[in-house]
Amino acid sequence: MIRSLITEYRIPWTLFRIGYSFKLKLLKLIPITERFFEHKVDIKRIDIFRLGIEEISSVLQSLSEADKQTLITEADDATRGIIKGFSSIKLNYGYPINWHLNPLTDAIERSDRKWYRIPDFDERRGDIKVIWEASRFSHFLTLARAFILTGEIRYYQAFSDQLSDWIKQNPYSFGANYKCGQESALRMINTLLAYSVFSQAGIASRQDFHYVVELVQGSYKKILSNFYYARRCIKNNHTLSELIGLIIGAWCSKNPRRLKKAFYLLDREIQEQFSNDGGYRQFSFNYQRFALQLMECLHMLSLTVGNQITEEAKRKIISSAQLMYQCMNDDGDIPNYGSNDGALIFPLTSCSYRDFRPVVNTIASLYAKKSYFSPGSYDEECAWFGAESNSPKTTERQSSAFPEAGLFTLKNTDIFVLVSLNAYKYRPGHMDQLHTDIWYKGKNIFCDSGSYSYASDLGKTLSSTDAHNTVKVKGREQMNKHGNFLVTDWAKRIEYNHARDRFAGSYRSKNGYIHSREVILNTSTIIINDVVEGAEEYSILFHTPYSVTKESEKIMIKEDERVLCTLSTDCEVRIEESYRSLYYLQSEKISCIELVSQSPSHRLEINFSGA
Repeated sequence: MIRSLITEYRIPWTLFRIGYSFKLKLLKLIPITERFFEHKVDIKRIDIFRLGIEEISSVLQSLSEADKQTLITEADDATRGIIKGFSSIKLNYGYPINWHLNPLTDAIERSDRKWYRIPDFDERRGDIKVIWEASRFSHFLTLARAFILTGEIRYYQAFSDQLSDWIKQNPYSFGANYKCGQESALRMINTLLAYSVFSQAGIASRQDFHYVVELVQGSYKKILSNFYYARRCIKNNHTLSELIGLIIGAWCSKNPRRLKKAFYLLDREIQEQFSNDGGYRQFSFNYQRFALQLMECLHMLSLTVGNQITEEAKRKIISSAQLMYQCMNDDGDIPNYGSNDGALIFPLTSCSYRDFRPVVNTIASLYAKKSYFSPGSYDEECAWFGAESNSPKTTERQSSAFPEAGLFTLKNTDIFVLVSLNAYKYRPGHMDQLHTDIWYKGKNIFCDSGSYSYASDLGKTLSSTDAHNTVKVKGREQMNKHGNFLVTDWAKRIEYNHARDRFAGSYRSKNGYIHSREVILNTSTIIINDVVEGAEEYSILFHTPYSVTKESEKIMIKEDERVLCTLSTDCEVRIEESYRSLYYLQSEKISCIELVSQSPSHRLEINFSGA
């Protein structure tokens, strides 16, 4: 393991990580040393967001009656402490809200413990992200949207009451809600956005102003005093979030030196974290959207503070939206690729969590002055971040190769195939080399299993080779995982080849085998040829949410007794129960088709002609 840390994570990362661990031990042993890591901040202004309320209102008024009622219902729930968590489940934190409660376990984290004494993982408490969800304040945006739609003052009053209560119940820097700098940044952004709505409406009080100042002050101080960890040890969406927080804090405290430095560091992170062909370093569409929503916020901040990122950074942001567009279904859904923690940091439309059109269209409008889609409810996100209306320009989705991103697509009229094969330069999250996602007429026939929870046994299983549509060598993983997040012995991409109707590629696992896969797309069939070297027995796995039956020599995939496709194989076939998670902390039973082979090569034909 030590060798992997040095060769894959590199010596600087290893030393920085050891240094941070030493800092935490020092804080626990001698608490008074915390003051030596703290930075002084003095917030002088908070009007950093200037929103186009009329434009937002126009989109909200154009929503269907059903969408309007859904928004009002969610906002009414939020006024009573019932918050839509992870974009999918109702979490009841009580009223007044218990900001330290995990509603799923009824466990309460102590609010009088310093943040560094609170463990990341605790079986009694459960997933700490459930506690954080309320204090992320995404529901403040729901209250603001409902206020703009209806003009009802009760949504403002709920915002004001909950903000003041949070300040009283969360003294700096105690409790779980001061454990993570990214959470502090998101809390700050969402509070400032919501406050801007009520301030521009002329109803925010002087008390609200002081509470917002206090929240920004505590959030900025947390980020500034602990940014070392995000910058040197994490270097992913956490770093981007905290840099946005540093930009806001520097402007609000009128510190041009810190503001300039934050923009410089953010520009460097963007260029490092986004690849030239549009990929994102966390190998996850969920986190790619997360990062792009931060770039929406950045664009709006730039208009206020006057600083800009470089054109090269902007180009990479545009490429990232283009990649997601190419991997998108017509309804905005996208393969459940990579780690998925349910994060939708700016829930600013009535579109579903699985609909990625809002972020793709907003990024294209802000940075490329174009639109991919005709007017729709996803335009609300554009309005919130000040994107101008652009005439849609039809862009064909076609077979595409994104080798730096590690993603390859094959596409015809009815069939869409996504294959992942990475040349890792940053730590992986899932064991999904040569995972093959297959869609037919908008239906995800063979799917990725998702994440469920980072703090659960099921979550660990869903990140493993067993949960992906790839080869599983008996008794061996593609890579090795330590704890909840650390992956070592990265599988190495050997080669790849991509054409309009064919993909071929291979990787070498450091656990002693080589897997090569060829995917050939015809009009109504897919042929998958696998070759495995270094294993006497292996399984070829395919996961589907549809019913599976074995009839004669064929495997039938059905929906309501209607055949979607058939699989032809000469292998031993096992059909097992498995799980899929489309939303964090939610799972559903699906089927896993296991084709057991003792031959070095295998040919599978998937036929859609009878559907």
